[in-house]
Amino acid sequence: MKVLVVGGGGQLGTKIVEQAKDRFEVYATYLTRKPLLNESKILQIDKTNREGIVTLFQKLKPEVMIDTAALHNVDYCETHKDEAWTVNVEGTRNVADACKRHNAKIIFISTDYIFDGVKGNYLEDDAANPINYYGVTKLEAEKLIAQTCSNYAIARPSVIYSYVPSTQRESSSGKPLNFAMWLTQKLRNKESVKIVTDQYSSPTLADNLAQALLKLGESEKTGIYHTAGGTRLSRYEFALKIARKLNLDEALVAPIATHQLKQIAKRPLDSSLNVEKAQKDLKLKMLTIDEALDQLADQIARSEII
Repeated sequence: MKVLVVGGGGQLGTKIVEQAKDRFEVYATYLTRKPLLNESKILQIDKTNREGIVTLFQKLKPEVMIDTAALHNVDYCETHKDEAWTVNVEGTRNVADACKRHNAKIIFISTDYIFDGVKGNYLEDDAANPINYYGVTKLEAEKLIAQTCSNYAIARPSVIYSYVPSTQRESSSGKPLNFAMWLTQKLRNKESVKIVTDQYSSPTLADNLAQALLKLGESEKTGIYHTAGGTRLSRYEFALKIARKLNLDEALVAPIATHQLKQIAKRPLDSSLNVEKAQKDLKLKMLTIDEALDQLADQIARSEII
């Protein structure tokens, strides 16, 4: 199987490439961080470059394309709406059109933020109602993929995290690459942090998510899948579990309510996802928080000291 990973140098793209490169013929695109592949299989390209995407697909003719590239910084998207739309919607349109033209399966990574957070434990067919612009752009991208392509899968994770080397922990928009590594650095530096107690989600280990995406690539399954962690918990509970698992000082983690943070973009208060469909159809365990943090702790132990 020939797989193209768009955004192959990011947190999730790196995990996909790691898991796929010995099993499939893998190519990857990047903007700033080079994917961990042979130079002949990596290409620097922006997915908003329509002509470049067309040429890329004509050259590679991938059977499966996994699109991880997006502007993920929720507050940045709220204050840079034109840029967010260009990347998250128009850029996605470019790769969707190319997939349709070349009969490639498109796997698109969406988000739990397409929901308003009123009820939580969302199913795939629950009504979407984003309350921030990032969610708006990702929902629009979902719609255009469904309208453009017949062979597609939309994967919705929640709060993606994993071990990331210290040199790669900030995104191009200034956002920490993931909450777990940001928190770990803060606590190792003996810095206190304020973490919200009233925002619930389904934190997703990037390694587990990459497994699910590759399963979708191999299978004939199409449509929407919630590919998130198997545990619903608040961001504060998540922080305490990380601190305990890594033997860090949980007393440095202070509770705070969402309204006290004054975040630029609104956050859904409970965007947790029900993952039963993905587990059943893909025959894959979406890890509980304790199982995932065991893996994270092992990754940290085997890598450089943070």
